[in-house]
Amino acid sequence: MNRRPIIDAGPSLNFLSINKERLLIGILGPLSVPETIEVEVLRKSREDARFRSAAVVWRKLTPRWLQIISDDETPELAAVVHRVTRQPMQERQRHPKDLGEIMVIAHAVVAAEAGDSVTVLIDDGLGARIATSEMSRLQRLSSQGRTVGSMRLVSTLTVLERAAGGKHIPDRATMRDIYQRLRGLDDGLPPVEATNLLLPAQWP
Repeated sequence: MNRRPIIDAGPSLNFLSINKERLLIGILGPLSVPETIEVEVLRKSREDARFRSAAVVWRKLTPRWLQIISDDETPELAAVVHRVTRQPMQERQRHPKDLGEIMVIAHAVVAAEAGDSVTVLIDDGLGARIATSEMSRLQRLSSQGRTVGSMRLVSTLTVLERAAGGKHIPDRATMRDIYQRLRGLDDGLPPVEATNLLLPAQWP
């Protein structure tokens, strides 16, 4: 079964703050986030004026388009958190740094271990590396005969590449404008010239 994609705080804040939630949902479909991510998004929208509109959009999207996943401890969730952080889940939850992406990955792995296919949207480098490691682990389990699903990692660049030439990003000028607005909120995104977003191959 395909689960809703699970998205990290960074992309959530960025797309919602520039009111491009329809682009995000149009490419990935209805979304889900762990409770930890909801807390982080709403907190940052209160503290940083750049993200203020994210909270307004967030409340419009839940629960139909944005499902909140409980972070209550389960044996399966705790096992993943302990494996990737080397800390018990209750202890790890007391430290907010990088907690959101850990919970995104943990929920995705639990779903995949139960046989589902799930996509995670993460831009952070550490989070992406952890997700990639967990994807490799799931592939090893599958090759050993275990019945598991799959996990796929996508990024903001992936979403924009898929949207190129469609109704949300019909031309390069629109792509450049949207990307500059996203990058204005997230300096971890590379300059547009360092991406494939404007290359002819992206445009049908």
